[in-house]
Amino acid sequence: MRPGFGGPAIPVGVDVQVESLDSISEVDMDFTMTLYLRHYWKDERLSFPSTNNQSMTFDGRLVKKIWVPDMFFVHSKRSFIHDTTTDNVMLRVQPDGKVLYSLSECRLQCFVNAGEGQRLPDRVTVTAMCNMDFSRFPLDTQTCSLEIESYAYTEDDLMLYWKNGNDSLKTDERISLSQFLIQEFHTTTKLAFYSSTGWYNRLYINFTLRRHIFFFLLQTYFPATLMVMLSWVSFWIDRRAVPARVPLGITTVLTMSTIITGVNASMPRVSYIKAVDIYLWVSFVFVFLSVLEYAAVNYLTTVQERKERKLRDKPACACSLPQPRTMMVDGSYNDGDVNELGHFMSEDGDKQDRMMVQLALGSERGSARRKNQRYVSMRIDTHAIDKYSRIIFPGAYILFNLIYWSIFS
Repeated sequence: MRPGFGGPAIPVGVDVQVESLDSISEVDMDFTMTLYLRHYWKDERLSFPSTNNQSMTFDGRLVKKIWVPDMFFVHSKRSFIHDTTTDNVMLRVQPDGKVLYSLSECRLQCFVNAGEGQRLPDRVTVTAMCNMDFSRFPLDTQTCSLEIESYAYTEDDLMLYWKNGNDSLKTDERISLSQFLIQEFHTTTKLAFYSSTGWYNRLYINFTLRRHIFFFLLQTYFPATLMVMLSWVSFWIDRRAVPARVPLGITTVLTMSTIITGVNASMPRVSYIKAVDIYLWVSFVFVFLSVLEYAAVNYLTTVQERKERKLRDKPACACSLPQPRTMMVDGSYNDGDVNELGHFMSEDGDKQDRMMVQLALGSERGSARRKNQRYVSMRIDTHAIDKYSRIIFPGAYILFNLIYWSIFS
């Protein structure tokens, strides 16, 4: 039975010394912590008068009669108390009420000074849940909490509080994590309500972690940037070198897919987009667009060469004139016989017919010249696609990086 049963709630002070923060798992969203948990309370029933100031020692049969706060870790997945090979229990009570309570398999000791009890140190390793937000991963900061609460006693029977406020939480200065920087440890106190039993005091051990970015710069961001830059090399390769440009584009696409798969394999399957997803998928789009750029250049080049081949195979002059009139122009005129006004000078008097033939020939030459000019301009356009891509692709990617790092860093 608790001290002061039937009266006001008994105050129980708590302090914690964190020995280690072993691991933090993003996949399971939990963390593992080893700590010493101490309780302070007052139980006047443990005091007794004495003239020689000698203590009394009892065996383990009396241990069950001592009231101890029933603490547990809320939202813990698993926890255990460090033990040894044998279960040894010892209880020593001094005249002034100072009690030594030692339970070897728990490494547990209990002291009572003038009726004020101190239970220390109960060394516990606990794995608890931590609700993480990965929307800014890997440029994120996580806050996790270890929650301590009484299982049976409501606030009407037991009042939990941090004994020395925020100073009740002590940490080992040697605690370090490979992926996180521990920014802060602090304590808070709240009330928890259960519909079937009532209100309970709950203590929180809060710690803030900031993720180290250098590992992800080497393993994710830097390789992705190199793959995007490697895809730009194809813009400087001759457009007719298909065996060189196609494998280069396909290789960069497959490498980006491998990087994306590797990052997501070590992350939980969240339903929102992470910061690293934005960077990798935009990089993947740049690599994919470089492949599409060469596909467009190759297609336009093929169409251009096909039309030029048709023009080259076409006869030099194909005049759609009646067959009998073609004999009139054979070997009887030249280009110099046509003046600036387009009139044909002849001694035979067949001025009109010969002039029509000459105008048809001139029209055919003009049409062929215009087609050749159109093909030449098309050839320049296909080269210009690669030329403009050398500027547009790097400029757009640099702009994306400036916006990305200014938002998430």
